[in-house]
Amino acid sequence: MKIALVTAIPALLLDEDLPPLETALRKAGFETQVLAWDDPTVSWARFDAVLLRSPWDYVDRLPEFLGWCERVGRLTRLLNPIEVVRANTDKHYLAELEKAGVAVVPSHFIEPGDNAAAAVDAFLTEFATAKELVVKPAVGAGSRDAQRHGREQRDAAVAHIQRLLNAGRSVLLQPYLASVDQAGETALIHFYGVYSHAIRKGPLLKRDEGPTAKLFAPEAITAREPGADELALAKATLAALPTLLKLDGPLAYARVDLIRDNDGSPRLLELELTEPSLFFLHAEGSADRFAAALRKHLT
Repeated sequence: MKIALVTAIPALLLDEDLPPLETALRKAGFETQVLAWDDPTVSWARFDAVLLRSPWDYVDRLPEFLGWCERVGRLTRLLNPIEVVRANTDKHYLAELEKAGVAVVPSHFIEPGDNAAAAVDAFLTEFATAKELVVKPAVGAGSRDAQRHGREQRDAAVAHIQRLLNAGRSVLLQPYLASVDQAGETALIHFYGVYSHAIRKGPLLKRDEGPTAKLFAPEAITAREPGADELALAKATLAALPTLLKLDGPLAYARVDLIRDNDGSPRLLELELTEPSLFFLHAEGSADRFAAALRKHLT
């Protein structure tokens, strides 16, 4: 079987998953090729499957990227499919998961045309014990344009939000859960609905540090054994997807990013279904597991 591994030129040398994944896929009998999603010379129909891996420049070109996904999905099997990509590239999906009963980090959305100052004041009133808040764009990746603000930095938070709104971007506002400073995030990786491995990601947003200007913020990654409560929340999150996204089966890959709230309970921070790092280098055999799962489900 021929499978394309989709990246972006700026991300090509940054994606640490690609070398072990290529090796594992070839061992499993696949013919692989790494290609940039926006390369106009590629005939995508010649591949049995097109696997999104690191098209990390899509944030600034989302309509173009979604259009490309739609076209490719008509020619061959796109993993994950366009319906999932369209929903997952906009963090409004967190509101839908919360409605479905998933424990998410409290998330408020501010839309272009809304009053940024009034929204921040209402948020600070509702979360009166929160010492800090996080401002991030609803469409974004790699912590770009995301920033952590203290309560006393209310005016800076308003200005940050206003900049995003002026650019026509929706904004996500969340309380900063301090447990992440010690415990970090737990990312649980699943292949076709089956748990594979987990990693710990150190805190990305530092106080008084502006948004990263890079493709993504530097990450401190180590292997982690998730708690039973984290495994249960990840399972519940994935179980909510078929109804929300009208899926007819499990997704080829899914990464569930969790942090703990002030009482120690896990909460969903993000659900990565489009182009997540899968951290093969931090879990022996994980690339082979993914390749075997692809082989099983694509044949």
